[in-house]
Amino acid sequence: MENGAAQPVIVAIDGPSGTGKSSTSKAVAARLGLSYLDTGAQYRAITWWMVTNGIDIEDPTAIAAVAGKPEILSGTDPAAPTITVDGVDVAGPIRTQEVTSKVSAVSAVPEVRSRITELQRSLAAAAEQGIVVEGRDIGTTVLPDADLKVFLTASPEARAARRSRELKGADLHSTREALIRRDAADSSRRTSPLAKAGDAVEVDTTELTLPQVIERVVSLVEESRAAK
Repeated sequence: MENGAAQPVIVAIDGPSGTGKSSTSKAVAARLGLSYLDTGAQYRAITWWMVTNGIDIEDPTAIAAVAGKPEILSGTDPAAPTITVDGVDVAGPIRTQEVTSKVSAVSAVPEVRSRITELQRSLAAAAEQGIVVEGRDIGTTVLPDADLKVFLTASPEARAARRSRELKGADLHSTREALIRRDAADSSRRTSPLAKAGDAVEVDTTELTLPQVIERVVSLVEESRAAK
């Protein structure tokens, strides 16, 4: 089938931090001419807004009360994804340690999840060619009818090594401990926990290079398109 005439395809890529999710998702979207959405950036954006506006992160009721206030806009071009909150470019600020340490608490609040999930579904519905959406609950909660669901995994050691490289020399042991804490928080929350969908294809990236992971996911997307 010609690429121009290809069916739009919705791809959900889930998994914990450090599995190569973002790099893989962006590359697959760019290769196949699809839109791209990093849902973690949206949760970071709303967390950044809460911190900036002095909302008590320890108080779920306070978070819930203002979850509808910030206007979050995500640009879905895989070559240059953007994210703004109330018109402010937050691509840099949302990656700070302060936001990283608070994002699990904010993300666990049901009102935050329903607000962001609604945003994610509308972006997926608007993607004419299709979209690659990466996160932690995409295949299970956000887009349960996705054409393809991929769940990326890797050993804690491999993930910590990748994260500390990304964070330019962060201590390996503390990075690994932080990842394990984040996994525990995300997997045990009541609303939309980090979980593998029953019909997801699991790809263990521990021993794979990034190009190998990208190839594997591209071929899974192409198989899924051919089956439509």
